[in-house]
Amino acid sequence: MRKSPRFRFSYLKEEHVTNVIRKCTAAAFVTIGLVLFSASACLAGAWTLGQGKIYDRLAFNYYYAKKEFDNSGDHRDFANNGDFRDFNLNNYLEYGLTDSLTITNSLYYKYIRKDDDTVKMETYSLGDIDLGVKFKLYEGSLGVAAAQTMVKIPEAYDKDDPLPMGNGQYDFEARLLYGRSLYPFIPGYCNLEVGYRWRFKDPSDEIRYLAEFGMNLTKDLYGRIKLDGIYSMDNGKHMDTSGNPTTTNNFDIGKLDMVLGYKMSKQWGLELGFTPAIYGQNTAMGATYSIAVAYQIP
Repeated sequence: MRKSPRFRFSYLKEEHVTNVIRKCTAAAFVTIGLVLFSASACLAGAWTLGQGKIYDRLAFNYYYAKKEFDNSGDHRDFANNGDFRDFNLNNYLEYGLTDSLTITNSLYYKYIRKDDDTVKMETYSLGDIDLGVKFKLYEGSLGVAAAQTMVKIPEAYDKDDPLPMGNGQYDFEARLLYGRSLYPFIPGYCNLEVGYRWRFKDPSDEIRYLAEFGMNLTKDLYGRIKLDGIYSMDNGKHMDTSGNPTTTNNFDIGKLDMVLGYKMSKQWGLELGFTPAIYGQNTAMGATYSIAVAYQIP
């Protein structure tokens, strides 16, 4: 709507003040953004590390389940008043071989226990070992795109244990990743991933997908939330002989991974996490509680 001439002078003054406020706000936002991103929480997903840089995260996780998803996706109690617990120490490492090539490694040491009215089983040892390579395909105004391959190595435990750590078989995965900074709109990022996992012998192949959003809440606090999902291709054996309810041959699951972190310094961060299973089929319905220490060369 056009302004009346008699209000033109006051309108111009108001417009000038508004523009000044906008410029000051933008400048403040840029300054805050630069401070926040100097210890960026965006080293995740599709982003690769720079050459010689390291990101390491050591986490203690506690997983507990007393319910399961049945073949129809409904949840029910474990048979015989059972429950399943997984106490584990996980180390996740990234190392930048070049600016575009990052190697990844994930290693678990676990104590797992299954209890019910008829039996009690427990096992402790190293779990599956994941080795991967992430390669940056593109970085520009549209965001960041990368490709990642990973192999799961099951040689650290005995798959014939009554309560095994895993299925004892090799997996190979190929994944595409896309990430985008949301700066200068908000000090955050989003990340999307989709991959296919070939699982040899008994287990079904899987489609893996992930949607992530993270941001800096203050100068020292940051958070992220992920929908981390698995969709079974249902091409594996349907008879499960393992006593571990989290390693069935054909299962779907979706988890909501929520993390709140505190930057103790430019290199060190402390994180608290909660990851419940929110939907699934033919697997345990539990939640993971985590506390982690993260280190990175900024």
